[in-house]
Amino acid sequence: MLINCAAYQHGKKLADIPKADISEYITQPDCFVWVALRDPTPSELAEMHDEFGLHALAIEDVQKGHQLPKIEEYGSTLFVVLHLLEMDATGEINVGEVGIFVDPHYVLSVRSHSNITFLNVRERCEREPQLLRHGAGFVLYALMDAVIDRYFPIIHALETELEAIEDKIFTDKNSTRASIEEIYSLKRKLTLVQHSVTPLLEAVSHLHGGRVPQICGDLQEYYRDLFDHLGRITRTIEGIRDMLNTAIQVNLSMISLNESAITKKLAAWAALFAVPTMVAGIYGMNFAEMPELKWQFGYPAALLLMVAMDVVLGLKFRRAGWL
Repeated sequence: MLINCAAYQHGKKLADIPKADISEYITQPDCFVWVALRDPTPSELAEMHDEFGLHALAIEDVQKGHQLPKIEEYGSTLFVVLHLLEMDATGEINVGEVGIFVDPHYVLSVRSHSNITFLNVRERCEREPQLLRHGAGFVLYALMDAVIDRYFPIIHALETELEAIEDKIFTDKNSTRASIEEIYSLKRKLTLVQHSVTPLLEAVSHLHGGRVPQICGDLQEYYRDLFDHLGRITRTIEGIRDMLNTAIQVNLSMISLNESAITKKLAAWAALFAVPTMVAGIYGMNFAEMPELKWQFGYPAALLLMVAMDVVLGLKFRRAGWL
């Protein structure tokens, strides 16, 4: 579905144009066309392929989807794949994609499986004509910047979720299994973000310093800023991953401590029952000659002895923390 199609020249918007007029504008000097598609049909992609002369392999990647983030060069055209991450109300992360074709004469963005829009990016570019004068290269930067900026709230949400799990580990001793499930759920979400960021970090590193595509030549400091943002996100992901591994070890230690405490309590109660059992067992052996066997106070004395021994043991166990 076509979302927008507009022509720009010298940093200013000329007009919204129909697709049929694209070829008239891309031949004009210092003019480029910005086209946005969402979940396009094969016929729409074929139309853009014919209009802009896009590479068949890049079109195939857009059609199939499920690509890792990357930046590829096809002659004077850059093909960029980015992951669009959205966190829903339940805390789950949905992954969409956007494929961006960039040439000095056009920008074509193809969004798939995502509700994220780039209308604010278009408005930003149109508010900054001095930067839009750089042409399609600045539009690519603005689109990538908008996508990467959406990663930060997700990272912050994952950090908050980790803090909640850590608090739960130490405050709710009966939720050890639930805590492990939450930790692995968080680890899965973190892996999704990592798969979106790590390949992109390497790809963006080729857009500043050294040999860079011609379309990005005048904007290297802007792409360096994208690289710095991705580096921050990567370091944060690594920090969260380390904290998750620590949380798993702490949770397992808490489980061991809880099991040890239960074992101690069971052992203490077993000892309290064992003492009277031992005394009763001795006096139940029915030997003819046994101390105090025919004493009239022997029975209450035996009971008193059992109670006294259990009281003494009980106090010692309580002081030791076993009861």
